[in-house]
Amino acid sequence: MIEFPLSGLSALVTGAASGMGRATAELLARQGAKVAVTDRNEAGAAQVAEALAAEGFSVAAWALDVSDAAQIASVVVAAAERFGGLDILVNNAGVSGFSPLGAEGYDAVWERSLAVLLTAHQRTVRAALPYLKRSAGPRIVNVASTEALGATAFDSPYAAAKAGVAGLTRAMAVELGRDGICVNCVCPGPILTGMTAAIPDEDKATFARRRTALGRYGRPEEVAHVIVSLCAPAASYITGAVIPVDGGLTARNA
Repeated sequence: MIEFPLSGLSALVTGAASGMGRATAELLARQGAKVAVTDRNEAGAAQVAEALAAEGFSVAAWALDVSDAAQIASVVVAAAERFGGLDILVNNAGVSGFSPLGAEGYDAVWERSLAVLLTAHQRTVRAALPYLKRSAGPRIVNVASTEALGATAFDSPYAAAKAGVAGLTRAMAVELGRDGICVNCVCPGPILTGMTAAIPDEDKATFARRRTALGRYGRPEEVAHVIVSLCAPAASYITGAVIPVDGGLTARNA
């Protein structure tokens, strides 16, 4: 019998109905983990869970709007009770947060961006801590963005929130290291997800050719493999890292 690297471990992934979250949930399940698939899109989360369950994997779905603190607390408890604990937490849920500084609706975009992209991360971690502290190999992976490492015009709410995720990750890694909890941050660059679907293919190709070393957009699965590798037993001495998965975007000067 083949033993999977994450066999017997329990994971919770936010924003798992599509894109990088879905790819991560699927890969965690295929590596042997029991997976809580969560998303504010309840039908989408259920669809992902049903598809994986049909393949024989141990998964369950929950509706979760990460801007709702009460929902976070409830879902984390329910998932931990369902799977007998919690070993892995992947904070992936996100929203677009672009607005000119002078726009009338700027404050609303700012508040929504920080609530979903930053505040939710600390709330989910805090809710999961009692279970993670009892795990033999606890892992937290926070998904940020290359906008945490640089910025583009009109994205100050998004960039501020994502930069906050990187700082939060480092602080959590330092604080939780004595509990053996590894906390890391992945910063995806241009990835083919629902958030980038509205960008015309020609514009994507031009951007990727000019801005990335590999000359293309990434796939959700390529980000998922980095996230899941940080959850593996072999990654037990990696914590506080902020890792770009961007095709060389941040390495390229122009």
